[in-house]
Amino acid sequence: MSSSEGPQEPATARLPALVSASLGVLALLAALAAGHLVAGFISSNASPYLAVGNGAIDLTPVGLKDFAVRTFGTYDKLVLLLSMAVVMALVSAAAGLASRRSAVPGAVVIGLFGVVGIVAVAARPDLSGVAVLAPVASLLAGVAVFLWLHGKLRASRVESSDGPSRRSVLFAGAGVVVGAGVAGAAGQALAGTRDAASSRANVGALVPARTAPAIPADADFAKLGTPPFLTPNKDFYRVDTALSVPQLRTEDWSLRVHGMVEDERTFSYADIRDRPLVERTITMTCVSNEVGGPYVSTANFVGVDLADLLTEAGVRPGAEQLFSTSVDGWTAGTPVAAALDRGRGAMLAIGMNGEPLPVEHGFPARLVVPGLYGYVSATKWVVDLEITTWAARRAYWLDRNWAEQAPIKTQSRIDFPKGFETVPAGKVRLGGIAWAQHTGIDRVEVRLDRGPWQEAMLSKEVNLDTWRMWWHELEVPQGTHQVFCRAVDKTGYVQTEDRAGTVPDGATGWHTLSFSAK
Repeated sequence: MSSSEGPQEPATARLPALVSASLGVLALLAALAAGHLVAGFISSNASPYLAVGNGAIDLTPVGLKDFAVRTFGTYDKLVLLLSMAVVMALVSAAAGLASRRSAVPGAVVIGLFGVVGIVAVAARPDLSGVAVLAPVASLLAGVAVFLWLHGKLRASRVESSDGPSRRSVLFAGAGVVVGAGVAGAAGQALAGTRDAASSRANVGALVPARTAPAIPADADFAKLGTPPFLTPNKDFYRVDTALSVPQLRTEDWSLRVHGMVEDERTFSYADIRDRPLVERTITMTCVSNEVGGPYVSTANFVGVDLADLLTEAGVRPGAEQLFSTSVDGWTAGTPVAAALDRGRGAMLAIGMNGEPLPVEHGFPARLVVPGLYGYVSATKWVVDLEITTWAARRAYWLDRNWAEQAPIKTQSRIDFPKGFETVPAGKVRLGGIAWAQHTGIDRVEVRLDRGPWQEAMLSKEVNLDTWRMWWHELEVPQGTHQVFCRAVDKTGYVQTEDRAGTVPDGATGWHTLSFSAK
């Protein structure tokens, strides 16, 4: 006599494919949410999802990174996160499909996700050992939810199709979705209690003792279509490796200066804020900027002379490199000579365009060294300065085949007309920008098709470390045309026609575009 009143299913019978696949995805959601919740108590970077993403950025080949920046711009990190989510969901669904008879394959795959998260978090230089609790929680939650749901679904198969057990599985799945959402939101809220925005809001006005000269009215041709001379903070380019913006409060920030110095020093935010502040107008350029690219911007930076901080520590003879480290572990190597050169005006900046540094641009403090590409001069969220030699320490991008020395190259760009635009034949106005930071632009020349070079009108020069705008009118007949521009800097160097990519020390070539006249 059977002890069961309903129909029994063989223990080896397979679960429905769609339902089984959904178990893997639900377990993944639970795992990520649990990890994010625990990370909320520790650090947002302890979230295994973000830690794996940061690890992926560090391991990505330089060429692929360069492609991502060129293709997606500031959305490159969002594309990475979404791509990770899709891949993880597909793998989890496949793990669920592999578990139609047994829960073992799915539990193993979900567990492996957890192990990868533990390794990624443990490898983060900006996290303490306690941070691994987040991916451990992720691993345990993911495996537990998968085994629990798989068991409930297996048990429901021996009940009638409309029985309470089948409904309980649906409710359990819905509960996992709701629970994951609540846990994820709670983790985000907890992280928000320690975010930098409130700390930044409490900084107040930064009043420099030495202000930058006023920007003259004819410093740009914005009415014609060039950018404004000063780039609004919201429009200032952002290129960095931080998958999530570091949240560093002024109360927790300090800057250590050590290495080849006579007297190791540590500065608090108040130490910097209470010094006489200086304001400088500086154009910054990213080495990832292709010919004609958008990664160049100008701002008024407020801070202190970097040379003062280093001189107080006492730089020893033989020092070559200022090895700077961000709170998230990113590093850069700046020539000590450039950092100490008072004529260059290297800064530890705490303000930008009349307000404290935006969080995404390095709040509480960053380096700004005019005339050098950002990857060797512009460490954001900086917390450590080590005076050393080139042989002793290798910075982040040096290990990825970028150049040790990276002075910004003389470049120019056409902003109007736009590429492939159609304009009326006759007089056509062209315009754009040119830059040669710490050297200065002497003139800009333009050429239509293979005609003669013609000198453009330049905007008023603000200083040698800022860009200059230009415009020129050409007589353009009907048809399709190409227009070229080139800059000549104050050393007499003429921008080269030879095309080179961004690696290893910045792109070269004339910016060229095509347009039609009718």
